[in-house]
Amino acid sequence: MSGRLGVGIIGAGVISQTYLENLTSFPDVDVVAIGDLLPERAQAKADEHGVASWGTPEDVLANPSVDLVVNLTIPQAHVEVSRQAIAAGKHVWTEKPTGLDRESTRALLDAADAAGVRFGAAPDTILGPGFQTAKRAIQDGVIGTPLFVQTAFQTQGPDLWHPEPAFLFAEGAGPLLDMGPYYFSALVSLLGPIAGVAAHGSRFRTERQIHAGPRAGETFPVEVPSTVQVLSTFAGGQSGTHLLSFDSALERHGIIEIHGTEGSLVLPDPNRFEGRIAFVKPLGVIRDGMSVDQEWIEIEQQGTVTGRGLGVLDMARAIAEDRPHVATGELGYHVLDVLLSAQDSASTGQYLEIDSTVAEVPLLPAGFDPFAAAL
Repeated sequence: MSGRLGVGIIGAGVISQTYLENLTSFPDVDVVAIGDLLPERAQAKADEHGVASWGTPEDVLANPSVDLVVNLTIPQAHVEVSRQAIAAGKHVWTEKPTGLDRESTRALLDAADAAGVRFGAAPDTILGPGFQTAKRAIQDGVIGTPLFVQTAFQTQGPDLWHPEPAFLFAEGAGPLLDMGPYYFSALVSLLGPIAGVAAHGSRFRTERQIHAGPRAGETFPVEVPSTVQVLSTFAGGQSGTHLLSFDSALERHGIIEIHGTEGSLVLPDPNRFEGRIAFVKPLGVIRDGMSVDQEWIEIEQQGTVTGRGLGVLDMARAIAEDRPHVATGELGYHVLDVLLSAQDSASTGQYLEIDSTVAEVPLLPAGFDPFAAAL
């Protein structure tokens, strides 16, 4: 395939706005259709962003100008919508999680391989200049050999701002499966596959209230743990501690630190495409009267900042250039396996080994510019 890739979006909900803003600005892709279970919602997005065709999901799948389907449906529909897109001969990019169970997700990737189509999976924040710059710094040895990692995401919960938050507390979501993909995709991309996990989960409330939008005041059930703590071991020998919570009065987002033999590095929020990158070196020998203040050495971020949809663009160029794309379905599957194993560990109290693995995740090609026409 050469030239611009025709993109069809299925799902015109909240997340579609940022995808449309970015994808319609990239010269190497062409958003040609939007579909939703509520066609009028698809029409509103199509009118706002100048997309020629709108309708139902079936209309997008039947559109011959659509080469790649962007699946922005709710988690419970991800596998089925992706499966239908593969059956229609389309490449697929799906929002996270790739699926809700290992069996159907594995079958999905196998179907894509058999059909000869590409499969990509969110998050594509790992393609942002913040993460890419940090990854290059680690490869250049600024902190020596990575030893262990720490991550934290804690908030009062999306029910404070989301007009339809119930699905974020349902099976397939919660902080583990909703926010975990950002953190664990970043770590696997940096350090390689995870070998095992142990976890503890808590559900402090069985019911929560909507605080924003037309349904404010309504309640909904909490089906999954709203706070999860995970210990991880990597196949490369590193270890990690991870907090994911929708129950914290203290708002702390995007904490991700890599500690190595020659220093410690702070990375940008893995839910964002840019941010601070800085490291400290070891103090050395500490003697009486010495200051223990450490100098933070800032690393200048390299690359053009965009947003969600960057993974779709990378897929389009990778297809044309016959190279691997970065955020693959295999990466998405391994991260899902890790998160489901953490979920199982929280239920059983056991340390669980991870069966899946993933190949080394590549960096973007040097000089990757989303706004330069390359196809």
